[in-house]
Amino acid sequence: MKHVLALDQGTTSSRAILFDAEGIPVSVAQREIRQIYPQPGWVEHDPREILQTQREVSREALSKSGVSLGDVMAVGITNQRETTILWDRQTGEPLANAIVWQDRRTAPMCEELREVGAESLVRERTGLVIDPYFSATKIAWLLDNLPGARARAERGELAFGTVDTWLVWHLTGNRTHVTDPSNASRTMLFNVHTGDWDEELLRLLRVPRALLPDVYPSAHAFGMLPKGELGEPLVIGGIAGDQQSALFAQGCHRPGMAKNTYGTGCFMLLHTGSRAVRSEHGLVSTACAQLGRARDARDADKEYALEGSVFIAGAVVQWLRDEMGFFKSSSEIEALAASVLDSGGVCLVPAFTGLGAPHWDPHARGTIVGLTRGTSRAHLARAALESIAYQSADVLEAMQKDSGERLSELRVDGGAAANDLLMQFQADLLGVPVVRPKVLETTALGAAYLAGLTVNLWGSREEVAAQWEAERRFEPRMSRGEAAEKLARWRKALQRSKSWAGPGS
Repeated sequence: MKHVLALDQGTTSSRAILFDAEGIPVSVAQREIRQIYPQPGWVEHDPREILQTQREVSREALSKSGVSLGDVMAVGITNQRETTILWDRQTGEPLANAIVWQDRRTAPMCEELREVGAESLVRERTGLVIDPYFSATKIAWLLDNLPGARARAERGELAFGTVDTWLVWHLTGNRTHVTDPSNASRTMLFNVHTGDWDEELLRLLRVPRALLPDVYPSAHAFGMLPKGELGEPLVIGGIAGDQQSALFAQGCHRPGMAKNTYGTGCFMLLHTGSRAVRSEHGLVSTACAQLGRARDARDADKEYALEGSVFIAGAVVQWLRDEMGFFKSSSEIEALAASVLDSGGVCLVPAFTGLGAPHWDPHARGTIVGLTRGTSRAHLARAALESIAYQSADVLEAMQKDSGERLSELRVDGGAAANDLLMQFQADLLGVPVVRPKVLETTALGAAYLAGLTVNLWGSREEVAAQWEAERRFEPRMSRGEAAEKLARWRKALQRSKSWAGPGS
């Protein structure tokens, strides 16, 4: 049987998963990566560690699979989006640590852009809102704060990339500078309607075009891994940002289909077809993974999704584990949270790096309200899990207002989707079934599918969609009145977290 290797470079770890032709994982390898916090609100990664760990897990996954390299047809890459890396084109060395998507250091720059009236231009061209989340202000910050960087960038000596671009550059031998529309559309510099970098936005952000990669459809022969990387030459046949990759793997290929990924953050996407819907309720419009034999992204058939991004989801569980010492393994939270009937009136708002959709408040900070003398670790653990579902409920409400239609079900994936308590609470809040697939590794699977389509392992998107199977369906049990009361209390807590770190706070 033929196979595809998916490289899944995420916010907290690098993974590699080998999939067979039926979309089933054959072997998995994973390494955590360090989270670097130089200042409050700043989050960084070491680009060298990203590359090293991704190489290590790729070799490990192949080695322990027992699969012959001759039966591996291609490599697909999926990645944490928006995270920004600047490097020297000659040496391949990064100029600084990567600025992670969660990082909020460019909040003042975003305020300035809004004050000069750039919001409508950004929204019209990119589908995004002005926020430190996206790459553009991160690039500008690096060019302004690294000595000589701006002059070097203008001379064409430097390269910018999100994590996919950084990996491809090095894995292909330091010369292939590429990305796909799903990643490019997260930079705040890419015109999602034309499929190209936007000259007016480049001037506004003072980003030299020479820094930017070429953009090709998500299923495309991006370059070759030489024999020295994994033992045999392999084509990189697919690239997609993690959330669009998961949307593709979940079979959400038609307008009105939606998925939510429960990872470090929470990311809900609703397919809107060939129409980029302008959100009026705090969401963004983004490019889906794109197929077709187009010469580049400008000629590709374009597909879009509405997206709501929650910055802290599974990361709140890591916080309880690492900073608070509540348990040794994240998997222990479900039993701890289930040891109490409810959160005891406690609401935890995990706005550690601000609030994403639909609030977009970079100055919000984490808040716990409702504490009493009887509050226990179990109550806090339950409140932490519930905060993930509450944030997703806020996004779905905005999504339904924008789309004008009510979802019939929500497909879910990501590590925290394995938590039955969380999934049931999510279904209860939303009032729609939550459906978990047999293969939870949808982020990696989407990249595998894209690469496999490029090398004709699969013949069509319909063929890969037909491989999707449900593992469990969580039906709502809570009355709508009780759900409304819980959501109202959550929103009171949410208000108390907003603007905490802002000017005059």
